[in-house]
Amino acid sequence: MNPATHKTEASVLAPVLYMALELSNRSRRLAFGDGAKHRQVSVPAADLAALGCAVAKAKERFKLPASARVLSCYEAGRDGFGLHRHLVRIGIENQVVDAASIEVSRRLRHVKTDRLDGDRLLAKLIRHHAGERGGWSVLRVPSIEEEDARHLHRELERLKRERLAHRVRIQSLLVTQGVRLTIKRALGLRLGGLTLWDGRHLPVELKAELERERERLVLVERQIEQLEATRRERLQNPRSEAERRVVHLMRLGAIGPTSAWLLVKEFFGWRAFRNRREVAALAGLVGTPYNSGESERDQGISKAGNRRVRAMIVGITWLWLRFQHKSALSQWYRARFAGGGLRMRRIGFDRLGEEIADRAVAHPRGRRHATGRAAHRLRNLSTQTSQPKELAALQVGRDARDFP
Repeated sequence: MNPATHKTEASVLAPVLYMALELSNRSRRLAFGDGAKHRQVSVPAADLAALGCAVAKAKERFKLPASARVLSCYEAGRDGFGLHRHLVRIGIENQVVDAASIEVSRRLRHVKTDRLDGDRLLAKLIRHHAGERGGWSVLRVPSIEEEDARHLHRELERLKRERLAHRVRIQSLLVTQGVRLTIKRALGLRLGGLTLWDGRHLPVELKAELERERERLVLVERQIEQLEATRRERLQNPRSEAERRVVHLMRLGAIGPTSAWLLVKEFFGWRAFRNRREVAALAGLVGTPYNSGESERDQGISKAGNRRVRAMIVGITWLWLRFQHKSALSQWYRARFAGGGLRMRRIGFDRLGEEIADRAVAHPRGRRHATGRAAHRLRNLSTQTSQPKELAALQVGRDARDFP
């Protein structure tokens, strides 16, 4: 019998109120149910008191005691984890669900409304509580401090994109007048000395726009320098366990302050991985084969995890092959995949990225040896390399973002 079609003994003895939240910018649609009946109400998005009153009224409507458990869920999105913390504080057992993991209709056109979405989410919550697994993925909610620690490197990443955009804009404006210029720093840019192809000065309006772009570039560069100085100071004097892990991780080759900081703050600084599959899945590095009938092909990596971590691991993998070419993993990659075609090399590159990610997770936690397939590969290569224990004591490398 399907576990979702019957109630367990615990659920019969303890009445439960289920609540699914469909969030929007102006209002929140609440879908309530007790396993048999259901109803929906809407409350303003910013009114937390109205949310609590709606829960109390729902208990009265379903004739549940005031002390009945309340199980709720909502899809991760723009509202973040603030709503989750409020629900937990008032005694509601809430789960934040990965929206991409929820099963949907495969029809080309299907009906979608907030009311239907609320009913579907409520049904999945009831089935999940009844014991069904695989219907969705529940997110690991960080603490306020852990979430706050991710602001520095994310702001730094955003500012670097803005810096590139300002530089490209200045260069593009100059190219329209036949002037080609490479910009390294805004403070060194002297627009007054630039001339057109025939020796005339830059047009007035063009020069004014370039000055404004230069001022914005100066501001962005100054903020980047301030954030990088703050990061250097924290690494010189670590104040938390996560920052000490960053310093420890920098001992690995091809990993420096930028990549180590991102991997710890985004990846394993506040998560607990049980196996290497979870590491690869969160990074989006797992393969997605398509084997149906006579069709058999590889669709590449899933790209379903943290995009920042995935991009960093890909960059580290390239640098590993370039600057750690004598390591055991590099020799394993060249021996098994480098001689094949493009598809084979791509598969090998993805597997190498998984190995490096697994090693990066193991290193700050004190695991001195690779586990699983990594250990088997190192044992097989121990007779081929002059450094069979290289992964246990890697030389200090440079950062993935520090190379030209």
